[in-house]
Amino acid sequence: MFNDNKKQQKLEELYTKASGLTRQPGETFEQFEARVKAKDTEVKNTAQLKLNAAQQMYQYCIDNNFGEGMNQKWGVKHFMLIEQSLQSDEEVLMCFIGLHNYISTTKHDNNFAYAITNKRIIMAQQKVVGQVVQSVLLDNLNDVTLNTGAIFGVLTVDTIKEKFNVCVSSRCAKSINDKIHEILLAQQKSKTAPSQIQAVSSADELLKYKNLLDMGVLTQEEFEQKKKQLLGL
Repeated sequence: MFNDNKKQQKLEELYTKASGLTRQPGETFEQFEARVKAKDTEVKNTAQLKLNAAQQMYQYCIDNNFGEGMNQKWGVKHFMLIEQSLQSDEEVLMCFIGLHNYISTTKHDNNFAYAITNKRIIMAQQKVVGQVVQSVLLDNLNDVTLNTGAIFGVLTVDTIKEKFNVCVSSRCAKSINDKIHEILLAQQKSKTAPSQIQAVSSADELLKYKNLLDMGVLTQEEFEQKKKQLLGL
């Protein structure tokens, strides 16, 4: 009981530090914990709602130095195309601005808005007449590399079908590249984690049944049946 109280006290301190909330008189630990988690969910939902809106995506780029050379009016128009193309369960994780299909200072497709979501990379440009919206599924992405010079940096997005270059200023290039790779790595980990957890869980279950077999609780036939179930055989 003492250890449980100590653990609960430590958790309460961590919750208070992380959320800024304090436990109220007469409030149980479980009620306090629920209130902290509710606030955390609300903060995350609010932040996500902001980043999924065109105006906030543009402002995010400006605030984080994730692209230059696009005024607010056209920037919001480009990001509006991304906002409109988002699926209901799609989350924008970061966005930036750059010159699309860059070959040289005189050969490119002008500024595009880019967003990396939990599913894909979306590229969009609103024209005076017409629009362009492209996307690449993260599963079809090979790599993103950066080549920097004195004035410009070029991000090369390598997919299973094609490569395209995005030019940004050299002072923006590293921060954009670092954030892209941070997100791609996090997405990769989130995909592999469930299978790893399942593997550990199956191994633990198998060991438990092996112990029961050794103790004589299970017959060899029963153990083999459980083994096949856990291993999907």
